[in-house]
Amino acid sequence: MPRHARLLSRTAAAASLAVFAALPAPAAAATPYEQLKDLARQLVAAGAPGVIVRVDDGRGRPVEIAEQAPWTRRDHVLKTGDKFRVGSNTKTMTATLVLQLVAEGRLALTDPVEKWLPGQVPNGSAITLRMLLNHTSGLADYTEDPVLLPSILGKDRRRWTSAELLAVGVKQDPLFKPGKKWAYSNTGYAALGAVLERVTGKSLADLVRDRIARPLGLEHTYVPTGSSWHGSYARGYEKDAAHQPPAVPVAWRALVGPRRNGHIDVSANSPSWGGAAGSVVSSAGDWSRFTRALMSGKLLPAAQLAQLRTLVPIDPQQPDGPGYGLGIQSATTPCGTFWGHDGGMPGYLTVGLTDRTGSRAATVLIATEYWSEFGADAKLAKAAQALQLAAICSMFAKPVPRG
Repeated sequence: MPRHARLLSRTAAAASLAVFAALPAPAAAATPYEQLKDLARQLVAAGAPGVIVRVDDGRGRPVEIAEQAPWTRRDHVLKTGDKFRVGSNTKTMTATLVLQLVAEGRLALTDPVEKWLPGQVPNGSAITLRMLLNHTSGLADYTEDPVLLPSILGKDRRRWTSAELLAVGVKQDPLFKPGKKWAYSNTGYAALGAVLERVTGKSLADLVRDRIARPLGLEHTYVPTGSSWHGSYARGYEKDAAHQPPAVPVAWRALVGPRRNGHIDVSANSPSWGGAAGSVVSSAGDWSRFTRALMSGKLLPAAQLAQLRTLVPIDPQQPDGPGYGLGIQSATTPCGTFWGHDGGMPGYLTVGLTDRTGSRAATVLIATEYWSEFGADAKLAKAAQALQLAAICSMFAKPVPRG
């Protein structure tokens, strides 16, 4: 989703993972499992309808936890293997597909977007595929356009194409000259989706299935062609209009879906407006397998993996701070340096992390997103940050540092 409707990745959101370690540490528990379970329960008590946590420190059986509010059980008993919408984590898969084609000589990171999408992107001859991938293109974010709002809220169930999303984004004035700054842009990934389709003649859904999901045995990962789900999935909720906090703009409160205990079940709303920037469905186990395979070199040759890991600073005032590579972000915490992404759309806030070598992984799903989108719930935010910090440290098999 954008700033007041974004795929949870504005500069502050991308950098937020790096500051989790500055928060006071939760009370010590006897084991990582007990600590994570206690923090997941605290997050539910703070208002999260559901939480899934999966942490694999590379040394044994992963820790898997699912907690949910009692009122959500009438809809579904949450399980650790349930599918969910990964939002902007999709960008890591899109970047992987682009880099696979680079490795095959079918694309080059230096290719101007004009070469593949002639006439579709203003100043496209100055914008390279690399700039689209690392958010230095200067393109404004299509999700900022009000035309997307009905789809985000679930009122408009159209199936957006990459070309249509790109056309929405390029109607806005560019933010800066290509290559001069960093600014998160879903429009860049809409352009990449269109490039992938142009070069391969295949849909994003087919490319994800054939080049990533099937080779890795990801049975719960796919690009939906509509609002329907395949198999068991986590329900996502937002508070209904009468219960939304003041920070949520009135226009954003009219979500579509069944009413549940002061909430709206938004699970059946189509994610197609996310496109190549945010439409993938996966599970905690599948996402862990994907990120570990990616960073350990199972999906990309060494040269392309090195390009993926080449960072630009998110904040120019912090050149050694959080950075963004090609569809992936990285930051250092007292427990270790993580690589991964975050993602959000109504009903789903996800974080998927690994280390540089793909030796370990952590995934957290919170089954609601507006609290983060609009900074609307400080209590829930504090509980979420505590859980995410603990997941990062558990991934590195380290105790959570004391604040």
